[in-house]
Amino acid sequence: MRTAFINQLIEEATHNEKIFLLVGDLGFSVIEPFAERFPERYLNVGIAEQNMAGIAAGLAMEGYCVFIYSIGNFPTLRCMEQIRYDICYHNLNVKIVAVGGGYAYGPLGTSHHATEEIGMLRTIPNLVVCAPGDPFEAKAITTFCCNYQGPCYIRIGKAGEPLVHKGPIEHLQLGEILKIQEGENKVAVLSTGAMLKYVVDFVKDNNIKASVYSFPFAKPIDIEVLAAICKTHQKIITIEEHQKAAGFGSVVLESINDLIEAGSLSTFPFIKRIGIQDCFASVAGSQGYLRQQAGLELHIEDFKCINC
Repeated sequence: MRTAFINQLIEEATHNEKIFLLVGDLGFSVIEPFAERFPERYLNVGIAEQNMAGIAAGLAMEGYCVFIYSIGNFPTLRCMEQIRYDICYHNLNVKIVAVGGGYAYGPLGTSHHATEEIGMLRTIPNLVVCAPGDPFEAKAITTFCCNYQGPCYIRIGKAGEPLVHKGPIEHLQLGEILKIQEGENKVAVLSTGAMLKYVVDFVKDNNIKASVYSFPFAKPIDIEVLAAICKTHQKIITIEEHQKAAGFGSVVLESINDLIEAGSLSTFPFIKRIGIQDCFASVAGSQGYLRQQAGLELHIEDFKCINC
């Protein structure tokens, strides 16, 4: 996804001279094409992510659309104060990009596991939270963020994520939910971020006739489409590479509750949330291994429901 992101950013920067990229002393072998093509709009600020967020806020106040780029926790958890006060409070045009969401940097240990940041960031006003599911979604989210006026967070994978969509996603709208497949039974799987390919493969390999939706936005989400999904499915399964508390599953749960309260839904579907169970990974390992250790898996019995 990181290559898809940087290639699309170069494409956007070709037509928009206000796009500026700051990096925290990383991205080598990925970001060089941008740096070489737009040296006047690129700066490596060193291992100083909080300073990077402050510089981004200043550049945004001068009219730039600023992308800050670093590994998972460093441009997010480390910079919460700067994101809240310097960027979001002023509703500045800064895009925070975290490469290696979830356990993508699994062998490097807990300091490099980005598994709490969506829950923290989605509570900050003005901030749009994005988690694309494959390289096509990463490109579409990059284009969206280049054209959106205001702060955004983009959680992308590391490298080698397989394609799920059959082609480019055109004109992605704020909060849009993407239907991957429509099933015959009454179960829908809602996925955000890089778990999407796993979900698609699981239902295909097990010949499960479930619906699958990708949520490239964790905040906001299209409430009308979510309501329509709930009206046509008895069971909703959410899955994410993030702490179960306050993450994407919580977004769905809270939104459905609000739809019920507003009278837009008459019944509450059965909801199963798959996420990390309030613990750190005490071992290092590959992304797949750590997902398995955390229980980020679907099971055939998950797809049983009343009258399905």
